[in-house]
Amino acid sequence: MTDMLAETETGSQDPQPDAGAADLLLELRHVSKIYGDLHAVDDLSLQVPRGQWLSVVGSSGSGKTTLMNIIGCMDTPTRGSVLLDGRELGRMNASQLTDIRKHVIGLVFQQFHLIPHLTAIENVMVAQYYHSMTDQKEALAALENVGLAERAHHLPSQLSGGEQQRVCIARALINHPELVLADEPTGNLDEANEQLVLDIFARLHAAGTTLIVVTHDAHVASCAQRQILLNHGRLVGEKLNAAGAGRREKDMLDFGQDEPAAPAGDAFAPGGEEAQA
Repeated sequence: MTDMLAETETGSQDPQPDAGAADLLLELRHVSKIYGDLHAVDDLSLQVPRGQWLSVVGSSGSGKTTLMNIIGCMDTPTRGSVLLDGRELGRMNASQLTDIRKHVIGLVFQQFHLIPHLTAIENVMVAQYYHSMTDQKEALAALENVGLAERAHHLPSQLSGGEQQRVCIARALINHPELVLADEPTGNLDEANEQLVLDIFARLHAAGTTLIVVTHDAHVASCAQRQILLNHGRLVGEKLNAAGAGRREKDMLDFGQDEPAAPAGDAFAPGGEEAQA
């Protein structure tokens, strides 16, 4: 992925809002996460408009997961500020941050984190339980939306990796989050199941959900509207993808022959120039 550009260091400028862009859902202002001498995230500024599909790419150790943990209210920055829907996360207490995770953010992980003794529908209902109250009919509808209604009463051990990941997506979406954070969501999947996940993300994006997806996969990254590249915790490049770039046009449950991937968009621009979709 990093071969696609000559890496250029990001400046320390304040992020400049685009007057023509949609309203911002997420803004990071000079965010750093420091462990001793290690800057896992280093003076990173970023704006994400509401409804954008953003891919975060970079080599292992570039700070992608640390960034996701900060955005997802699972970690706090050492310096800088994070604003989600205009609210500064650093000013919130633990209870308020828990409410943000329950009501605003949906999390999808590479490791599925399903409870092994609960069925698919029960795993989805766990998220309902911590949000408000359980609703089996709504949970079944969420599984139906990811093509798993017939597998609702199977245990995780009775599901394939792709099916388990779709249960995770249904669980993440059951409370209708404004922002979906996905950390390597296709990393353990074959091509057919990867496409199922991408089709689900495309439908979420079309419905106006904001998506931030960490990935090492060039095809997965190319399906987003916008890509940013991290290196040693710094935002060193970004680009906008052409409409539909890299997207295979096929129905969610079509396991037929794949079409060749379309070429990705233009090369990355240096970081610090905030491109907006």
